[in-house]
Amino acid sequence: MWRGFCLRQVLSFSQPPQFARGPAVCALQCTGVSCFWPTLDPPISVYPWDVSRKPLCPKSPINPSKTDMKINKVKNHLNRLIPKRSFFNVNTTTSAAHSVATILNPKATYCIGDKLDILLVARDYSGQRKKYGGDFLRARISSPDLKAGASGTVTDFNNGTYLISFILFWEGRVTLSLLLIHPSEGVSSLWRARNRGYDKVIFTGQFANGSSWVFSECGLVLNTSAEMCPYLDPRDQEAFYCVKPPHVSCEALAQLKSKNKAISYLSDLEKSLFIRSNVGVEILKSFHPVSVSVCSKQTISLKEKCKPGMWSPVPTGYVWNNVWNLVTCNLSHFHTETQMNICLKGKLIYILGDSTTRQWIEYFIKNIKTLKSIDLHGFGNLRRQLVVDLERKIYIQWQKHGYPLVGSNSYSAKENEYIARVIDRIAGDKNTIIVFSLGQHFRFFPIDLFIRRAINIHKAIERLFQRSPETRVILKGENTREMNDDPERLSDFHGYIQAHILKDMFQDLNVSFIDAWDMTIAYGTNNVHPPQYVVRNQINMFLNYIC
Repeated sequence: MWRGFCLRQVLSFSQPPQFARGPAVCALQCTGVSCFWPTLDPPISVYPWDVSRKPLCPKSPINPSKTDMKINKVKNHLNRLIPKRSFFNVNTTTSAAHSVATILNPKATYCIGDKLDILLVARDYSGQRKKYGGDFLRARISSPDLKAGASGTVTDFNNGTYLISFILFWEGRVTLSLLLIHPSEGVSSLWRARNRGYDKVIFTGQFANGSSWVFSECGLVLNTSAEMCPYLDPRDQEAFYCVKPPHVSCEALAQLKSKNKAISYLSDLEKSLFIRSNVGVEILKSFHPVSVSVCSKQTISLKEKCKPGMWSPVPTGYVWNNVWNLVTCNLSHFHTETQMNICLKGKLIYILGDSTTRQWIEYFIKNIKTLKSIDLHGFGNLRRQLVVDLERKIYIQWQKHGYPLVGSNSYSAKENEYIARVIDRIAGDKNTIIVFSLGQHFRFFPIDLFIRRAINIHKAIERLFQRSPETRVILKGENTREMNDDPERLSDFHGYIQAHILKDMFQDLNVSFIDAWDMTIAYGTNNVHPPQYVVRNQINMFLNYIC
């Protein structure tokens, strides 16, 4: 992972960044994924709101509030952390094949728990040493025969050198991997392209007009002078618009779908950095596996049982025999239907988010036969789902987060509800659990939208805890996805930024965290919908937090 991008300083302006002394330089160092939460005063005011007027395209506020100014400061800081890297020839960008990696203080055999460090010197395709950092790297160790894996950490010295660190968690032959996901020049290009505008996705609204349908363009921002239908949340300053069809009421919007617009903010030269052969290239091809043994003098420290609200540095855990183990605490195992039923008895569970949380309710339905689905008369994969076990008083509901929802299949526009509003209508008690996640559908749009949404949810959880401090809240972080899926819109670089924002934003609340980013790197899954064995281990963490 890219550890030189230290997010805590982005939002916490009163705290200086951490520095690690490197070879003749000071380096930004994030010791784990937690590098980020500030004190913000949501909601973020990005657009002027006057619902009494004919809606126009959103513009910057004329008189920005304190929150507006802080958000602008956040964005400016992000821009400084991801500086513009111009290039005129691909040969001057970072090359995985020409970069040089060296194990520091190598050993013939390592002990379980040892730290293994690698110094990486980045070079371009001409063999010239890079003079700046910012490459997006992913570090991982694995033992396929043992079904074992863990992420590593990357420290960026901002001069073309990096320190990659691994903790050796298990015995056996361990393979080292360091992928160059994108060179720094590619990262700069993606960041610029992401924040250019909201027009990479075309939304189509389907309006009911008697016995027929009328279709109209919709979006988070519409560049048009036509009359529009505004679907606004004035309190949280969330917005979605449709061009108003002639002689049709705005309330007649029934369904939505979307597709990618044939637009790119990358030049042809920049696009060449994102062809499949240039994404996720192995740097450590010539490295042999290292040998790890149980050393006689080693003592095993006892770990406490995992509890709600516990946060861990990266790597948060490791996989062994396809089972996820946390570094800081012991996880119990809820793998049988009986164990899950005992844990879930009497629980009211709200699962909110995208299709990666929908995998959870699908897992429950498949593996707990006593749960019965209730037909809520929705349609499509994004319909609201409810399962119950009346005898054990188990209630589990999944529903999608509000706009944006990107996909070619139609879904109901009437069931769109922002997560903050859902949380606001939950009374809460000691048997109420809320799981939420967001990320994948936001990668298409400027970062403002994601930050604003996350802050609105943060404020909603604060209000929830004021009326019901016993309610338990679990944040499922964003996971990695396919590397060959439209990097301009969907690169894991976008997800990485969002994953860190979410993780660090909620650390000041009594919220439990499932680090799906670290987990999917450890498992080595590059799939927007992780395999069932990964979902099973996410749910096992969830059950540990509520039982």
